[in-house]
Amino acid sequence: MNEDLSLDWKELGFAYHKTDYNLRCTFSSGEWGEIEVHTDETLNLHMAAGCLHYGQQAFEGQKAFMGKDGKVRLFRIDDNARRMQNSARGIKMEPIPLELFREMAIKAVQLNARFIPPYGSDASLYLRPLEVGTTPLVGVRPADDFLFVLFTTPVGAYFKDGFKPTKVVVYREFDRAAPLGTGCWKVGGNYACGMRATTKAKENGFSAALFLDPKEKRYIDECGPANFFGIRDGAYITPKSGSILPSITNMSLQQIARDMGLRVECRPVELEELATFEEAAECGTAAVATPLSEVYDEANDRSYCFASNGQPGPVTTELYRRLRGIQLGELPDTYGWTTVVDI
Repeated sequence: MNEDLSLDWKELGFAYHKTDYNLRCTFSSGEWGEIEVHTDETLNLHMAAGCLHYGQQAFEGQKAFMGKDGKVRLFRIDDNARRMQNSARGIKMEPIPLELFREMAIKAVQLNARFIPPYGSDASLYLRPLEVGTTPLVGVRPADDFLFVLFTTPVGAYFKDGFKPTKVVVYREFDRAAPLGTGCWKVGGNYACGMRATTKAKENGFSAALFLDPKEKRYIDECGPANFFGIRDGAYITPKSGSILPSITNMSLQQIARDMGLRVECRPVELEELATFEEAAECGTAAVATPLSEVYDEANDRSYCFASNGQPGPVTTELYRRLRGIQLGELPDTYGWTTVVDI
């Protein structure tokens, strides 16, 4: 399938690599048009397009995996579609019909099948659905016209060390999202707000920044590009906040945790509570479940440490194993989370 490619599947990193095709569909005059297949990597946008000036832009991230059995699987495609619909509604864009989203995702995988990394490479084909407002605007108002684009790229682990403990840092001078703002939707502005903190974190030897709630600076919110969870006394504990993006990976891990006999607690989590956690991790489509070895609180010069001898904790390891097992066809998908794509 991909024997003619020169890519080193194990050294991909989480970066963009050109694939053969991308798909597009426009919304105009109150209806969605036909799906278009493109080879061009660029978009032709009016310089006054609403997405460029007033931030009407939302996106998703999902993956296709080559399974142990040679079958290609998409993970929780309908949940990605519904979350993108919520993001669109949140910033007054036209929600993409579930059937259209699903059709374009499956077709994008089929058209770019030769870029699906082989089983055992720890890599996958990443899908990036993107919706932007295209109406030329000068006054501040929602766009009337929209473009939905879906492209693919093969990727490796989001963090260069893969499933190994990593360090994150808390900076109180930065917020990821405002109270009652856009934090619960997957829009570009949330990531733009976090770039100063992320850049500072990496410059200081950390993999990401852990954001606190923007109102009191007391509770854990997002962990850089991912959700946060901790393990303590047989419980899977993850923050609850209106500023947190509802992670599909986190929801999946919560279900797996219940089936492992863990209690699941979704509630406000104070930063100081980290001192009582046995394990901690960040989770998301890109990060999967990445264990944390340390959370460093810069303001108080305090470190919360978890991984012993540089190894992931046993509960996080088992959660990761079961989730990846379902995605890769190594374990039965008793939840109906995967969609097998005919290649």
